[in-house]
Amino acid sequence: MGYRLVIFDMDGTVLDTLEDLTDALNYVFAQYGQPCRSLEEVRGFVGNGIKTLISRAVRAGTSDGETERIYNSFMPYYKAHCADKTKPYDGITELLRQLKEEGLLTAVVSNKADTAVRLLCEQYFNGLFDYCVGEKAGIPRKPAPDSVYEVLEQLSIDKKDAVYVGDSEVDLATAKNAGLDCIAVSWGFRDEGFLSEHGAVRIASEPEEVMEHLKGRAIYANRRNPE
Repeated sequence: MGYRLVIFDMDGTVLDTLEDLTDALNYVFAQYGQPCRSLEEVRGFVGNGIKTLISRAVRAGTSDGETERIYNSFMPYYKAHCADKTKPYDGITELLRQLKEEGLLTAVVSNKADTAVRLLCEQYFNGLFDYCVGEKAGIPRKPAPDSVYEVLEQLSIDKKDAVYVGDSEVDLATAKNAGLDCIAVSWGFRDEGFLSEHGAVRIASEPEEVMEHLKGRAIYANRRNPE
């Protein structure tokens, strides 16, 4: 394949979490007199973690203290309801199984809370990821490269042997900051035009195309380094 490790974003890349995020947000917002948000509004707010999602979604002029209280109410509710409607995107499970059959390592790096990341990986992809990491206290979240570096260290992989797969401008920046190749996907929270405008070079419109990009890199490597 030319790579040894494929690192995936979670929300919008391997899991369609939009409905559960929206439902949880609106449930908590109702308690605080905040406006109900649509799926499309929440789609535009996600990408930089739950705190940023909430700060973007609250009514203009909401105080920092109120935003923090909403966040503290949101987290336990979402933890209990993060898998109500969430599901893998069509073809993702098959892609992950194929990667494992090819002998590649796989991982998740997400700005979702670490406990939720581990819960969802276990529930939907049990045994298909070699390492999963989410947002943790004291660790800068994406697009900072720290969590990617943690994966590389834990799996003993050099950055030249890893590729990052994600659906947003945050993921493109994360890959760049970590020094990894990137494959953008357009089935998640950002479309192909948006991704291209933000520098994406390789874009997959369905999971099968991720494998095509991986194989394309391997062919290039073999041509560059013939036996």
